[in-house]
Amino acid sequence: MRIPLALLLTALLATASPAPAQTVAPAPASLDARLAGDIAPVHDPAIIREGDTFYLFTTSQQRAGKGLIHIRISNDLADWTRAAPVFAEMPAWVKDAVPGAGGIWAPDVSFSHGEYRVYYSVSTFGSNHSAIGLVTTPSLANPVWTDKGLVIRSGEYDNFNAIDPNVFDDAQGRQWLAFGSFWSGLKLVRLDPGTGLRAEDGEVHAIASRRSPSAIEAPFVVRRGGFYYLFASYDFCCRGAASTYYTVVGRSKDPAGPYLDRNGKSMMDGGGLRVLHAEIGRERFVGPGHIAILRERKQDYIVYHAYDTQARGVPTLRIRPLGWTDDGWPVAH
Repeated sequence: MRIPLALLLTALLATASPAPAQTVAPAPASLDARLAGDIAPVHDPAIIREGDTFYLFTTSQQRAGKGLIHIRISNDLADWTRAAPVFAEMPAWVKDAVPGAGGIWAPDVSFSHGEYRVYYSVSTFGSNHSAIGLVTTPSLANPVWTDKGLVIRSGEYDNFNAIDPNVFDDAQGRQWLAFGSFWSGLKLVRLDPGTGLRAEDGEVHAIASRRSPSAIEAPFVVRRGGFYYLFASYDFCCRGAASTYYTVVGRSKDPAGPYLDRNGKSMMDGGGLRVLHAEIGRERFVGPGHIAILRERKQDYIVYHAYDTQARGVPTLRIRPLGWTDDGWPVAH
């Protein structure tokens, strides 16, 4: 009896042992998803590594207690614990320079000339009666803080707001302080690298501005591949789950600008390539902004705060790897 070939093949397939199911390993959790510990409330983060420990500096308010300029530490960028703050109380000079200041905002941390330098902001909300100060320590693991006092200030007759500091070095070894919030936009002044204070020829340069809305702040500048990259936060922070903050970037061959986006539009005219953005109503964490860039040997990271819509809009630490396109533009992963 001849069995048709199609039936024979069907029978063989039916009796054959099934192929073993392939096990697909789950994708590793993102760094954002692994963040744990003391990560909220966190506003305006600045970050640096000393040895094997990462140090995170954030905005603080007197009414919250626990000192001023809060510090958190981590050995893996994921699990964070609280350390002692920089100040137990408001520095004495602030009480005269900015009466009514109720906190220390938006610190920036860097290492220069054998010491860690933390620049910090004092102001009152919605005012440009503001100042940037400097406090230093030779070590973060065993800090001995020395307050150097005022670096730059602003008042009602100035067209800028002296908050949100960020310090960077240029290719010639000069040191610059970028700063600014609202008013006429972001500014730049020279520092004395030896002292960390404003240089005698510290002319104020304009580097970014928006016409309407004028909501621009929180500059952060990094030098990479012959360019200076200016990151900035646009639109409105500090509104919890309704915050519309987002982050843009432009670049320049000169630290004083002009900073242009990918389409060639100047950041002096509201230009900027979007790096971080979130749609309200569609994403859990909204208002991503006030960034810092952590540059490790093998990987850059973008560190920022965003507002958790599942936790009453509390500002929360977020960290994502930062990649770069072939033509030299940053991409948050």
